[in-house]
Amino acid sequence: MTSSATAPTPPSPYLVLGAAIVLPASGHVILGVPVRGLQFLFFMVILAWVTAKISPADASFVGRHAGGFLIYALSILDAYKIARIRTAKWVHNARRDNDSAQSGIETHT
Repeated sequence: MTSSATAPTPPSPYLVLGAAIVLPASGHVILGVPVRGLQFLFFMVILAWVTAKISPADASFVGRHAGGFLIYALSILDAYKIARIRTAKWVHNARRDNDSAQSGIETHT
């Protein structure tokens, strides 16, 4: 089992959130899952193109590309959720390792 002393600190969820908002898929790249970010980008482009083709001519830019914006919003939420879960796991493991080191009792694996 890897101890928290050797496990790298995960990136800040707020950094991932900001990066995902500024540049689509960059939050996933920071997290080390670039393929997932590319999948989101692919579906953003595809759904933006589909909604542009089926939307009425008098629709706004956002209305014409609503499918792409939907996937963009989901990718932001996904990157932030992954970052929050990794940070929570890291904090939990650090606390558990500190508690077992102080008590002299090792965890059973």
